[in-house]
Formats: sequence, C-alpha cells, structure tokens
Amino acid sequence: MESIADELFKEFKENSIAEFFRKNRQMLGYAGKVRSLTTIVHEYVTNSLDAAEEAHILPEIRVEVKEIGEDKYSVLVRDNGPGIPKNIVGKALASILAGTKFHRYMQQRGQQGIGASGCTLFAQITTGKPVHVRSSTGRESYECDISIDIKSNKPVVSNMKDVSLEFRGLEVYGEFADVKYENSEHGVFEYIKRTALANPHASISLLDPTGKEYTFLRSVNTMPKKPKVVKPHPLGLEPGDLVEFAHRSESRRISSFLMDTFSRVSDTKINELKQLVNFDLSKNPKELTWQEAEELIKAFKSMKWVAPEFDSVSPIGEKYLELAMKNIINPEFISVVERKPKVFRGGIPFVVEAAIAYGGGAGRKNGEGEEAGGNIIRFANKVPLLFDSSTCAITYAVRSIDWKRYGIKDFEQEPVSVLVNVSSVFVPYSGVGKQAIAQEDTIIDEIKLAVMDAARNIQRYISNVRSRSLAESKYKTIMRYITQLSGDLSELTGHKQEILEEKLKKLVDTKYKKLFETDEQSTSTKDEEQEASGDESKEES
Repeated sequence: MESIADELFKEFKENSIAEFFRKNRQMLGYAGKVRSLTTIVHEYVTNSLDAAEEAHILPEIRVEVKEIGEDKYSVLVRDNGPGIPKNIVGKALASILAGTKFHRYMQQRGQQGIGASGCTLFAQITTGKPVHVRSSTGRESYECDISIDIKSNKPVVSNMKDVSLEFRGLEVYGEFADVKYENSEHGVFEYIKRTALANPHASISLLDPTGKEYTFLRSVNTMPKKPKVVKPHPLGLEPGDLVEFAHRSESRRISSFLMDTFSRVSDTKINELKQLVNFDLSKNPKELTWQEAEELIKAFKSMKWVAPEFDSVSPIGEKYLELAMKNIINPEFISVVERKPKVFRGGIPFVVEAAIAYGGGAGRKNGEGEEAGGNIIRFANKVPLLFDSSTCAITYAVRSIDWKRYGIKDFEQEPVSVLVNVSSVFVPYSGVGKQAIAQEDTIIDEIKLAVMDAARNIQRYISNVRSRSLAESKYKTIMRYITQLSGDLSELTGHKQEILEEKLKKLVDTKYKKLFETDEQSTSTKDEEQEASGDESKEES
C-alpha cells in the first residue's frame, strides 16, 4: 500500500530553466505589451553593441519594427559586428543561461546569459515560430531558424544553409505577439534614443511601424576604452562564491588557489591569513568546506587591502557624454561629472557619471512635444533603464536631493534632464529583468554626490540667467522713464531736455552694458572651465 508521501510525490517532475521562464516570462521583462516589445529590441541591440565593441568595430545597428497583425509585430535587428560562428549560433541565441558574458569579471551590458535566448523563447510561446538568423563572420555566411527545446533547454537549429550575404555581422528576425509599439517614454523609440545618448560611438537607425525613419549618427569616431577582464577582489566575495571557485580550481593548495584566482593576494597576505584561520591553507581547494569559506571571508574583512583594479570598468566619459547630449537633447546648458572609481560590498568596483541638461530640449515632453517638467534618464553600463524606476537607486538618489538649493524651484515643472550612468563589473539589479539598480547605500551616496556636483554648475548658470533677466527688466523700466526724467531736470536746471535725455541714456547704457557683458562672459566660458576642471580631476586620479 502506498504511503501519503508516495501519493503526493507521484507528480513530482524536474523542470528545465527554459520551462521555468516560459511560465514566468515577466521575470525576463516580458510584462505588458509595450514593455515586452522594448525588451526584445533592448536584448538584441545590447548584444550587437557588446559584440561590435569586443571586435573593436564602431557599431552600426539597424532596427526595423513592423506591425503584422493585432498586437503582433516583427522585429529585425542587424549589426556590423563579428557575426556568430555557425557551430555555436544555437547556443548563443537559444540556450538560457549560456553565453560569453556570465563567467567573466569585467563590465558588460549583459551579465546573466538570458537576453537573446529569452527573445527566442518569447517568439516561440507567443507565435509558435522560430527566430530567423542570418550571419557572416567573413569566413562563412549562413542563414537558419532557431528555437528552444523547452523541456531540455537545448537549442534547435533548422533549415541551416550557406548563403552569400552583402554584410558582415548578425541579422535576427522574429515575430512576436502580445506586444505593442507606442511612442512613449517606455517605448522602442525612446530606448533607441537613450541608447544613442550613452553610446556616442554608435550609429543606430530605426524604422518604425508607420514607415518613419530615425537615424542617430555617432557623435564620436573613437572606440570607448575596452574594459579588461580582471580577477575578483577578496572583499567582494561571499562564502558561496569562494566554495564554487575553490571546487573548480586546478590548484593543489588553497594558498596557491587564492593567489591565482583573486586580485591583490600575495605571499604576504597568505602569511597573514595563516594567522587568522584555524585550518591548513596547504590542503586541496576542492576540500574547502562552507565553514572554512566563512572563516576566510571573515579574515578577508579584518585585513587591509589595496583597492581592486578599475581597468574592468569603462564609463562613457565626460567629453563624449557632453557631445552626445548636445547632439541629441540640444539643451541651453550642460553640466557633466564623472566621479572617481569606488567599490561597493567591499570589493566590487563601480563608477558613477552624472549629467544635467537645462533648457532647450531638456526635460520631459508630453504627447504634443511640449515641456512637461524634469525627467531622470537612468543607465547601467550604458544601457537605458526605462522601467521599474520607483525601485531604482538612481531615482531614489535624485529624488532625495533638495533641488531648490540649486536654483530649480520645482523639479517636476522645470525643463531639466538628469542623466546618471552606473558602470560596474557587476551591477546589482533588483530583478532578472535588469530595469532597476538595487538600493545599495554606497551606490546611492555616489549618485547623490555626482548629481549635486553637476547641479552646482546648473545653479551658477540659472543664477546668471536670472540676474541678466532682472537687469534687463530694470534697464527697460529706467529707459521708459528717461524722457519724463529729463523733462523734469530741464525745468529744474534750465538745460535743454534733448541734451539731458541723451546723457541719461548714455549713462544707463554704459552701466547696464557692463553687466550684460559680464554675464555673457561668465556663461560663454563655463564650458572651458568645466573641461579644465575635468582635466585636472583626471590628472589627480
């Protein structure tokens, strides 16, 4: 006779990761029709940018979105990158948690091994169709269809054939249902615009469902600094990380494993560790227990360490960010700040950049393109974050600033855009959808410092503008009464009114001309001062 437990567990089955995400697609960002379409474009464009940069190619990306039915669209993304070799295209685009990025300790846009494979899965579960791929690596050109065997999380490649292509790179075409194109701050156009803003070295074009063409030309012709693969820092580790690294290590001793695997670990540090832990560091790392890993982590935190290497982080750069904002937003005034590299969770390096644009094309726009107040433009590793803003560290930091101190009386009503980019080897996203940065105290503090630093220049600019406006108002008021004043003086002194009026006008003109010239000079030299201060800060760092 079967027990209750036997009866209960008759239906016990093991699901693949693909099966899990098929049932929980919202965790990948596929929640809501507009968001789902933006997520698809985001995943493909992100892959294209990373691939081109790794091959040291200035990215040229083409995006085409066409309506093919009710809440049904096709998406085509083509790039000029290195392409994908025929033998791994299935794993690259149709295997969840597989890729070139997940295991490397360096800054990358994608870091979870889900992206493009998630798009393949979404196409499959909403239309039943595979994704069509065309690619050329220079040595081979081919096209094929790819899908996912959901039960096994294995790629299925079909209709593979060699073809002659007119481009080198990758082209992906998919059809998706339960999606919607919308010209809103969460839509595809806004995503492309913001991607161009944070990647001034890229040229991106978009064909929308109405047939309208948008092209965001690159602002610079130089590649960004390529982030280097570095070793993890001991202070950025948790016991689970340490055990995993140890059990995969080929080293024979824990001491050599630590020196080979992590940065800043020297013979001196090993000798120091020997005095702090209660087990033998000459044992095989594959034998490291969880308790011993906890002991090592505790010892790491009690020691003094040189800061981690920052070559793994590649921010946009003050100069390039300013050029991009002028090119795309075209504001009256821009203030850009790049903070020095910092670490969070003890040993994970990151850099915060902040830019504030005021006037002109800055600020939110309503449906008619009219000013609708201030907006926050969020980025992580140069990737726009369009959703989940309320839970994001960037939003929290910017909202917590007293903007009145910086001449902005009401952030929600003034033409101001605050851009923040957080670059790191590991961005602590608050969810798998990668649309919000977790509210780590260290990151929030750095964001606030960067934004407040940039806001000081905005304050000076606004103060100058308001001073000039007040001076102009006074000038016009005085000039309006000069005729009456000169007449009264003429009666009192007996001098001719015409002569007195001319002298009074000259006196007022001379005084206010100096004020106007001073304001113009301070405004026109602001960019030069910013560039000089930026150079000085780089020299100091």
